[in-house]
Amino acid sequence: MVHLGAAAALAVFSASAVLGQSSSQAGNGASGGTSCGAGSKCPANLPCCSQYGACGVGAYCLGGCDPQFSNTLESCVPAPVCSSQEYKFTSLDGITPNTQYLGDATQANWVSSGTPLMAPDNGSVILTLSEDGQSGSGTLLASSHYVWYGKVGATLKTSRGAGVVSAFILLSDVKDEIDFEFVGNDLQNAQSNFYFQGITNYDQGKNLTVSNGDTFGSWHTYEIDWQPEQLTWSVDGKIQRTLTKSSTFNKTDNQYHYPQTPARVQLSLWPAGLQKNGQGTVAWAGGLIDWSATDPKSNGYYYAMFQDVKVQCYNTPSGANVSGTNSYIYTDTNGVNSSIAVTNDNTVLKSLLGTGTDMNKDYPNAKPSGTNSAVPVQSTLPSVPGLTGAGPGTDGTRGGGSTGNSGSGAGSPAGSASGSSSTDIGGFSQGGQKGGSSGASKGEVVMRGSMFGALVAFIGMLMM
Repeated sequence: MVHLGAAAALAVFSASAVLGQSSSQAGNGASGGTSCGAGSKCPANLPCCSQYGACGVGAYCLGGCDPQFSNTLESCVPAPVCSSQEYKFTSLDGITPNTQYLGDATQANWVSSGTPLMAPDNGSVILTLSEDGQSGSGTLLASSHYVWYGKVGATLKTSRGAGVVSAFILLSDVKDEIDFEFVGNDLQNAQSNFYFQGITNYDQGKNLTVSNGDTFGSWHTYEIDWQPEQLTWSVDGKIQRTLTKSSTFNKTDNQYHYPQTPARVQLSLWPAGLQKNGQGTVAWAGGLIDWSATDPKSNGYYYAMFQDVKVQCYNTPSGANVSGTNSYIYTDTNGVNSSIAVTNDNTVLKSLLGTGTDMNKDYPNAKPSGTNSAVPVQSTLPSVPGLTGAGPGTDGTRGGGSTGNSGSGAGSPAGSASGSSSTDIGGFSQGGQKGGSSGASKGEVVMRGSMFGALVAFIGMLMM
């Protein structure tokens, strides 16, 4: 059983997501924006509440947009429905950076932040975590398609070392969560966990044993079989944990605290062992990260490797509100099965200035002095979590390679998924890239999406 004492538990944050957000922006969106969360909805001009608790437009309204704390239910863009597929990471072609993704799941399988790289044999994608630079908060891949019940498996090798956490999870927009997490100083166990709407319960974790080699040195397949009435976790084809919905009934609020809303698949590598994180987080992760250890010293970063992800979609649950086949929407803020409708609503924004209520909003035009031609004008509205404003650059990114006011993320296609494939992993020589030469600083924040209440407290500490 994975269990944290009360004092430590107060400080723990989730491995559910890597946040490319600088500490100066964590509670304020970007450029003096607004926080959102329990008791605080986003304003009409920045209507979308991201999974990190900040208000904005564009990417804030796409994957992870929380309908409970956004301005209205319609502020969040409809989510692409489940698609049964096998994703083999033989190139970065299906991976689009979050500065470019506009919601078209037919054009991108995964949305990235940080620095994903290709393995030298083109057989897996490498998620990197460096001490500083573009992957200073680690690397996250989030699926463009959502899953509303299904079987999802990932074949991977974890990272290693104290303070370094690899993760394969399902996370919904209202923070239902199903986890496989791997602490880098324990290479014989996978930690399983689940959450309902981000409500923390420290008795729900359980260690699952990994045999036939450890989690770092050998490929293993981890599988989540998520059904409306039962959930199982398997390692290499063997079920090691079963959870029934009936066992999660909470007599206080008369609800089943069981994950039940459409979720994205998220693969991540993140730094839990940092001084700025809570003592409980650091202790859970095995201590502070050692940046002089073998992997970061040899490669310039820690790394985890993902070979493939398989998704088998299940039928929509009995009694579901189905009027189409294209997208999921929330019809109320209760965040349960009955809140979801399957529709034909559009999922694609015209630009990163769009929202669910203004899908076709584009960049304004202006005529520069001395010219007769109108050109798009850059916006200062927070449009990608961790960045300040949106392009008129290629595919919705900012033009001219600008990184915005904060310098905390990639503002041009250079800061994308097109990382070098040269690494020192497996005895290959390291290329010129050392975890990213520009982008996010050490001040980037990693937060626990499964602990939304703790997130707000952490933001407050950062802003002091």
